[in-house]
Amino acid sequence: MQIRKSMRSAVVVLLAAALIVTAGAATRRAMAKPAPGAALTARFAFESSDVNGDPADTRTVRPVAPALRHIRSWISAVGASVGLADFDGDRVPGEACLVDPRDDSVTVRAVRPAARFTPVALRPAGVPYDAATTAPMGCVPADLNEDGHTDVLVYFWGRAPLAYLRRPAAPLTPAAFVATDIAPRPGIWNSTTANVLDVDGDGHLDVIVANYFPDGARVLDSRAAHDPLMRMQDSMSDALNAGRNRILRLDRIVRGGAVAVPRYADASAAFTTDQARGWTLAVGAQDLDGDARPEIYLANDFGPDRLLQNRSAPGRIRFTELHGRRDLGMPKSKVVGDDSFKGMGVTYTDLNRDGRPDIVVSNITSPYGLQESNFAFVSTGTGPLTGGAAPYRDESEPLGLSRSGWGWDIKAADFDGDGTDEITQAVGFLAGRTNRWAQLQELAMSNDAALQYPWAWPDFGPDADLSGHQQDPFYVRGADGRYLDLASDLGLRNHGPSRGIAIGDVDHDGRLDALVANQWARSQMWHNTGPARSYLGLRPLLPPQAPGDAPRPAVGATVTVTSAGGMVRSAQLYPANGHTGVNAPELLFGLGAPSPSPASVRVTWRDAAGRHTTTATLRPGWHDIVLDDGR
Repeated sequence: MQIRKSMRSAVVVLLAAALIVTAGAATRRAMAKPAPGAALTARFAFESSDVNGDPADTRTVRPVAPALRHIRSWISAVGASVGLADFDGDRVPGEACLVDPRDDSVTVRAVRPAARFTPVALRPAGVPYDAATTAPMGCVPADLNEDGHTDVLVYFWGRAPLAYLRRPAAPLTPAAFVATDIAPRPGIWNSTTANVLDVDGDGHLDVIVANYFPDGARVLDSRAAHDPLMRMQDSMSDALNAGRNRILRLDRIVRGGAVAVPRYADASAAFTTDQARGWTLAVGAQDLDGDARPEIYLANDFGPDRLLQNRSAPGRIRFTELHGRRDLGMPKSKVVGDDSFKGMGVTYTDLNRDGRPDIVVSNITSPYGLQESNFAFVSTGTGPLTGGAAPYRDESEPLGLSRSGWGWDIKAADFDGDGTDEITQAVGFLAGRTNRWAQLQELAMSNDAALQYPWAWPDFGPDADLSGHQQDPFYVRGADGRYLDLASDLGLRNHGPSRGIAIGDVDHDGRLDALVANQWARSQMWHNTGPARSYLGLRPLLPPQAPGDAPRPAVGATVTVTSAGGMVRSAQLYPANGHTGVNAPELLFGLGAPSPSPASVRVTWRDAAGRHTTTATLRPGWHDIVLDDGR
């Protein structure tokens, strides 16, 4: 009798083991990367080159406050940034602003293969600036004073942002830019990202600045021995003690001097306390309901992201926060507005082709580390946004986008011109010699009451490695609808941990290129040399504001292109979406197979007079469209 029971028990154990092995094998097969095939990789080709060299005084860690010295590599892990634009006036975005943390330089430089000039250093002459306690964290090319010339917004740890305003007709030298404060009440800000966009729909560009460490904290001041304002996050999943996110609404432009100077009003009160005090790493803008006003996505480290419906009117900014709806199959951590993961970057693309932009969010997804999930919030309906509901559901797992690495910036763009966006992502954190994941896991499980105090943190010094040797992915959508990472197949290798990505056609050959800002290494350009296709490139422009000015990019415009073959594509012009990478202020549409046939174009935009729409029929190639009173 006892023998039979033992045999039955053994059989049960064996069956259970078999089921576990079978389930594990099935799971492994489901997650395995299918072979991409020659047909898929043949659609792409890139030539990689360095954007910059090595500074004479190269470093890989910054001076920090004494209380932060034992975690100085963690503190020094951000700051690389790149933005594409036309700085030399030839109507081609062949130049870039670049922030290099290795020497805290901000430069404007040529990136188009056929053009070169001496990089122009942007220095804060004529404004208060302490180089010993301040470091640039990012740059945003934009026409801030509406004169038709490209200026640069630079944000920092250690002070409020500066605008480097371009002198009209001046040669491209350091003297061509005038530094000026833009904050109504400058102080010590610790900013990690910024977006330049028209928030209130009055036709003028406002600025959203996201601040990370608390306002006033002297993060980079090696003399700040006792700084009561210096705090780390007060939670790993619900932190609300960061510096205050700011909205600077353009109030007026003062003309008459060497440059026109924008003046801003502080409209930050439009954010609630919870919206303002998250540890924000990326700001995304996109019109999700068709009213030509951008909804705002705040991607937050250490706590829930925020999706804000734009209810503004000219001169008055107002939001309604939206939340996703959870069902039985959805973890709370993957619900819009209630997630507990770490939002690091954000981009938009129409994954299900229903006309409403979908939201892709970068996260920390390192194997054997923080195995969270990127988000691919796919729309579940179209039309007005009502009842505070965010009509989105995360589909990152079935799409193959859920895991990649320690993510930062993320961009969606059509690199092969077939009408479907590819997705690329900046990844990696600390590239040292000693794996410190055990210490980080211990920190993540510690009591939130102690987490905000730097003395409670384990050491993350120059030897620390946390996802420091990861490859930036390049996702291509396969015939089955899933995305495959083809970066290795295409020979795309980053020199070190990356932070920002900028997309644009730097030589106007109809193929999108990418610039990658690496944190402690040379930054790179991926020059697109793939097969040529028929394309339509558009620069939506607003008319000049004053005599002698030039048209300026119509940030916020929505362009829908219908090709002769019936393919419909739509895109919105929000160049500064994301972490620290800024796209060129123009839109490129693939038209399918090579064809000289014209395409139908519809452009929608908003200004103080309301919402406008115009249509045109254009042949393939690059075109400027000046949007003047609906014409």
